[in-house]
Amino acid sequence: MDSVTQVLLGASIGVAVMGRRTALWKSALWGGVAGLLPDLDVLLDHGDPILNMIRHRAETHALLLLTLFAFPMAWGVSRIHRQPQLYGRWWWALMLALVTHPLLDLMTIYGTQVFQPFTDEAYGLGSMFIIDPVYSLPLLAGVVAALRVKTVGRALAINGWALALSTVYLAWSALAQWGVTQHARQSLQAQGLPSQQLLVTPAPLSTLVWRVVALDGERIHEGFYALMDGGRPIRFVAHARGSALVAQHADHPQLQRLARFTDGFFKVQQEGARLVVTDLRMGQEPDYVFSFDIGPPLQAGQIHPVAEQRSRRMNVGEGLQWLGQRMLGWDVPPPGSTGG
Repeated sequence: MDSVTQVLLGASIGVAVMGRRTALWKSALWGGVAGLLPDLDVLLDHGDPILNMIRHRAETHALLLLTLFAFPMAWGVSRIHRQPQLYGRWWWALMLALVTHPLLDLMTIYGTQVFQPFTDEAYGLGSMFIIDPVYSLPLLAGVVAALRVKTVGRALAINGWALALSTVYLAWSALAQWGVTQHARQSLQAQGLPSQQLLVTPAPLSTLVWRVVALDGERIHEGFYALMDGGRPIRFVAHARGSALVAQHADHPQLQRLARFTDGFFKVQQEGARLVVTDLRMGQEPDYVFSFDIGPPLQAGQIHPVAEQRSRRMNVGEGLQWLGQRMLGWDVPPPGSTGG
């Protein structure tokens, strides 16, 4: 999720765990710091945009390493505030604020390496968009209450209910994703399309509209489903996947990296003499966040060049207009939609 939401989650957890044992601003402050810390890995440069993408949400998001880091962090915080007797409670608050960061990230599709250093496998349920106001606003209300409401008991109650509401929304997102997945499989089978490799993720900012991507050997089949659509079958549009290019350049290390990180949800295009590889999970045709120019096809023994990121973003105004229409169940094509 976005870093602001992670700060709010950490602050809310800090307040909930510390309760009346310390000033609410202290628990909100250090919970927010703990909630932000894992995302500071974005400041690291691994020398290549693809490596920067793959190495984000790695060791700094490992559940074991964050749990261990909570020990010295709790010691430092308890000494700063001269509360050594609260070391154990500070450890619980900061540990939970730290580990809920990658657990929340698991709800998105990006990929989070929570079991580092034992494996670099990246996991992601994909039932939440990276920014979702319905999830974040209750957390904001709870933290504001903790900082502004003068009655401590009332402030803690508001924060607790806000934290519970946001957690219920996470469960709702997973349930909605499951329902859309079942409907998507039925729609694909009814149209004679493959349903084995299937991706179902929410469209931006809500869980009311969902993007569905199915892969076959040569094509990408993309469709959208809104909860207001009822039982209406999903209309899919086919796009080229570049399978021939994938097979031709299967030994290219950059392609291999993206293929593994995306679980096969990528495409390859040739633009002039250069290859462009795109992560299909984040964005929609033809606009994607992670698209990379990996240079000309490699010759035998040649070292691959540093990739160049070539993100393409949808026009915000057109995108929001379309999203609002789809939320209402209007069967309108997304901006820039064309078959291929």
